[in-house]
Amino acid sequence: MHQSDGIAWGVAENIGRIVLKRQEHANTISRAASRALVGAIDSVLEQQPRVVLLAAEGRIFCAGGDIDEFVAAGPALGALVDDILDSLHPALYRLATAPLPVVAAVNGPLGGAGIGLALCADFVLAAESVKLRTGYAAIGLSPDLGASYFLARRVGAVRAQQWFMLSETIDAQRCLAHGVVDALHPDAELAGAAENLALRLAQAATASLAGIKTLCSGLPVRDLQAHLSLEHQLLTARASGADAQEGVRAFVERRAPRFTGE
Repeated sequence: MHQSDGIAWGVAENIGRIVLKRQEHANTISRAASRALVGAIDSVLEQQPRVVLLAAEGRIFCAGGDIDEFVAAGPALGALVDDILDSLHPALYRLATAPLPVVAAVNGPLGGAGIGLALCADFVLAAESVKLRTGYAAIGLSPDLGASYFLARRVGAVRAQQWFMLSETIDAQRCLAHGVVDALHPDAELAGAAENLALRLAQAATASLAGIKTLCSGLPVRDLQAHLSLEHQLLTARASGADAQEGVRAFVERRAPRFTGE
């Protein structure tokens, strides 16, 4: 694993891993950490893993931006935020829209930009200690890192707006009930559950998962005619690949398929 400014990353066995390692600062995203996170995302994606796993060390997944750095910036806070987001937002977009599954292992409370980082994932597994607090309005700011987009996608626009406006703490059971997270695990079991899911996805048919993500992520703005056309195009391409041939044979032979990513 490579490491820089509180971010570690690497690719092994077709799984890309990005880990927040600033636990002494609640895994907040400082200017330096944001640069490292951009580099980590680009490095991992360039190696074309089959799945990406986002995780964090310590008791808190990510509390958002580095408030100490915000205070030190004083009147230059706007310039600091602009500098951070100028490269971090495009990197987050590349990660969220990459043609592969992204898994987030949320090991505890999250807030601010940590919401966007966690919820950009296709699968969000959380520890029972998870809590969500948007926090932006409480300090006179508005959302970033896609937090408003990804939270609204999961809980609905009106509920997301209310949560952002009130900055109330949303506990683990409400997070699960409203679809903020997809599953809750005892804290000690979260890492294993996330690794198992990542391994399962890494063994799946890569192009099939990419096609599914492309189709579902384009809704609801794509109309039915365009969607059917895209389904036709993608399925024809998938059916011409080696993984489809292997999958069909394995089904008939009643065995587990051995996908190669072709």
